Amino acid sequence: PRVLCLGLGSKIGPSPDRPVPSNLVHLNLPMNKPRLRVMCVSSAGGHLVQLKLVLPAFNAYEVVLVTTGKNDPEGALGASMYRIPEASRWNPAQSLICAWKLFWLIFRLRPSVVVSTGAAPGFLAIWIGRFLGARTVWLDSVANVKSVSMAGKLAQPHCDLFLTQWPDLANDEDSHCSGAVL
Repeated sequence: PRVLCLGLGSKIGPSPDRPVPSNLVHLNLPMNKPRLRVMCVSSAGGHLVQLKLVLPAFNAYEVVLVTTGKNDPEGALGASMYRIPEASRWNPAQSLICAWKLFWLIFRLRPSVVVSTGAAPGFLAIWIGRFLGARTVWLDSVANVKSVSMAGKLAQPHCDLFLTQWPDLANDEDSHCSGAVL
């Protein structure tokens, strides 16, 4: 997988010294689906706040928001909401329940794209979504300045597009810097 880095700057778009290949950011609409369905998955807290900041980018599509946080219809910006249990490496039984619920949701809703900002439920959604044929996008947390998150490292091999918000976290072999988030 390739990493696309969203640099901290004022302009959105490719940088002149490292252009972004169009095949990284273009997600094709499958022929058998009339409208693109985007499933956005995150843990509660900061991951959910960051995911809600990018929800307006998906206004043209059918959006499903899946989170471990409480249902917040106003913050979902019109997206359908589903609540799942929290998952973590410290509670494997709870993680299995979360994985099962995510599998059922992804199998039933058949999203075209699964997007996550992270933590364990996001990794599980990326892994299950990829297994079931969805395109996958990981947006690594803005809080990870020195290294990619552990969940991000686990999710990266299963992502069609891996985005980090810090230029220093991208490498020259398979990463590109473009745009701005903050």
